[in-house]
Amino acid sequence: MIKTCIIGASGYTGAELVNILAHHEGFALDTLYVSEHSTDAGLPISACHASLIGVCDLPLVPINDAILAQMAWDCDAIFLATPHEASHDWMPVLAGKRAVIYDLSGAFRIQDKDVFAQYYGFAHTCGEWLEQAVYGLAEWYPEQISNASVIAVPGCYPTASLSGLKPLAAANLLTSTRPVINAVSGVSGAGRKASMTNSFCEVSLQAYGILGHRHQPEIEAYLGQPIIFTPHLGNFKRGILATITAQLKPGTTLAQVQQAFTQAYANTPFVRLRASAPKIDDVVNTPYCDVYFKYDAEAEYVVVTTAIDNVLKGAASQAVQCANLTHNYPITSGLIAQPVESNTL
Repeated sequence: MIKTCIIGASGYTGAELVNILAHHEGFALDTLYVSEHSTDAGLPISACHASLIGVCDLPLVPINDAILAQMAWDCDAIFLATPHEASHDWMPVLAGKRAVIYDLSGAFRIQDKDVFAQYYGFAHTCGEWLEQAVYGLAEWYPEQISNASVIAVPGCYPTASLSGLKPLAAANLLTSTRPVINAVSGVSGAGRKASMTNSFCEVSLQAYGILGHRHQPEIEAYLGQPIIFTPHLGNFKRGILATITAQLKPGTTLAQVQQAFTQAYANTPFVRLRASAPKIDDVVNTPYCDVYFKYDAEAEYVVVTTAIDNVLKGAASQAVQCANLTHNYPITSGLIAQPVESNTL
């Protein structure tokens, strides 16, 4: 069994990791950690998330420097559902030892230190692990993930956006015109801590982070060209719906667009190509990314729409996809129920 711990277990993403890994045949949850000053410290995880009653009742242990130094030698897998600053500061202590590190923060997704500082507001001083970190977009970098010791699990908006655009980029169908991405997220993307910005009494559909959201350079880096990205906050709990408009090269046919998507996702069980535009309800509480496109060959514009659960495919379940790859399990393990073989003739 793969000895596993989670740091930041009391948040929404941490709780989803607990639920998935508690049911996974290969991972043994050893310890769940929260920050040293967390009000959840000492409580069982099930006291914070009632859905975990009977699933996992491990206590939430406050983290400290001594525990950090030891866990990297004691564990096989460490999941960081932590703030960017914490992942950045702790990585030199955790990485390069026994454990594979799955970082769900944004601390190691952007390779350019100047761009990182501009969008995250602090200098990146962990250059060794920034260079070695592999981007955990599981459908696109499985071989690199399989051999990595530090995986930077993508953000929810980049997962939804890149899943819709990378097939077109890989097929060399995009022009230099910036694709336009409009994406709407539920309030769980803001985290579990209560605030005015994610209160249902205050939230109304609204754009935010206009021309300056920190996920924009992440999307650009792994797409390979500039974009226009506008996130929106919606008054629903979870899920992301992204609508992407992109100009394709002159002479591009519908058959070429279709081939780009079918070739990219022919053997990817967590990306479902749809015959109609997906709804958020189609993917909430699932590990899937649903993708649909419509192409106007005369205007040479394609509209792609994608839907994911931001806490699962945009965070926890994608991290487990990466963990399955690095620990040689089928990528669906722990995420899709396997059919039970019948002995009946």
